[in-house]
Amino acid sequence: MPAIPTVRRRMLGAELRALREESGHTADEMARRLGWHQTKVSRIENGRSGLRVRELEALLDLYGVTDPEARESLLGLARESKARMWWTPYSDVITQRYASYIALETEASAKRTFETTLVPGLLQTPDYTRAAINALAPETKPDAVDALVSVRLARQGATLRRADPLSLSAIVDEAVLRRTTGGSHVMIKQLHHLLEASEEPNITLQVLPFASGGHLGMLGAFAILHFPIRSDLDMVYTESYVSSMQFERRSDFATYSRMFDTLSASALDEAQSRNLISRAVKDLQ
Repeated sequence: MPAIPTVRRRMLGAELRALREESGHTADEMARRLGWHQTKVSRIENGRSGLRVRELEALLDLYGVTDPEARESLLGLARESKARMWWTPYSDVITQRYASYIALETEASAKRTFETTLVPGLLQTPDYTRAAINALAPETKPDAVDALVSVRLARQGATLRRADPLSLSAIVDEAVLRRTTGGSHVMIKQLHHLLEASEEPNITLQVLPFASGGHLGMLGAFAILHFPIRSDLDMVYTESYVSSMQFERRSDFATYSRMFDTLSASALDEAQSRNLISRAVKDLQ
């Protein structure tokens, strides 16, 4: 699997791009001066390629970065970007796009997500995840399904149960509660899990009821990731049948952010949402 652009690598790339622009040189010019392929500098700045310590030192010398603290900060980012990631053992069962999403989600400080048909991945139970995989990709072999369920659980641990847990704001269409994915027994357990999760201080869960009528989210699910320190790294992801994870252009960020705020205003508040989830449980019993 090709290198995954982690947040640290993207942060390093953004800093190097700023330094290059301050120096008044183009990416092609810097590549020629260092004897690199003409696209290498651009790939580094986009977070698509890593670089060796001595390569980074050469760049910093050309950019005139002499302050020891500034150099060590950038060198530290380069070293951290090469660290082995927890999902590496599953690289044979997850796509590159999914791995890219996991890499960014793991390092995000906050996530806002809207779902139309499925419980958000970070709030799924193992049985629900298994049922969803079997429904969406029935050709998946049992051992691969097991591995994907393990990935989902590991994602939850790496975000919601870390020392500084991800701040998760989730809005789900009422259809998510009413579709008995995996059967009533699996769905009841899943709904109980949502009720428990909604009580966590870092999780906000809202339900958009059928009674609210048509809404902006009818075109599909999306997620917005926010990162510490550099807000310009915040990104939007959408899902489709052709591509399970599509990275939206930076210019779309404001549009999706406003869309989420509008959906949140139309959804039930947290207490009302818990009441609706509880009613859905009763309807399944």
